[in-house]
Amino acid sequence: MSAKIYRPAKTAMQSGKAKTHLWVLEFDQEQPRRIDPILGYTSSGDMKQQLRLTFETREQAEAYAKREGIEYRVVEPKEPVRQVVSYTDNFRFNRSQPWTH
Repeated sequence: MSAKIYRPAKTAMQSGKAKTHLWVLEFDQEQPRRIDPILGYTSSGDMKQQLRLTFETREQAEAYAKREGIEYRVVEPKEPVRQVVSYTDNFRFNRSQPWTH
């Protein structure tokens, strides 16, 4: 039984950072998924894959995994790189590409 501990990134559908400050522990897949031959649904008998535990800090998540005897790996979060863009740069005289409609 192994798990992944990570801090989720914000989704593309939101502009804020809601639910990105918590650390998540998710179990890895133990059984392969299979396709139902009649309906074509993908299913699995692995119930631990449905669990998603959240923690306030990384240390709490690691302590839980150690206490329960779960092998885990930590995925460090990447901080987004923001580019400073100014609206007035669109109308600069020495712009590399001409401004067109």
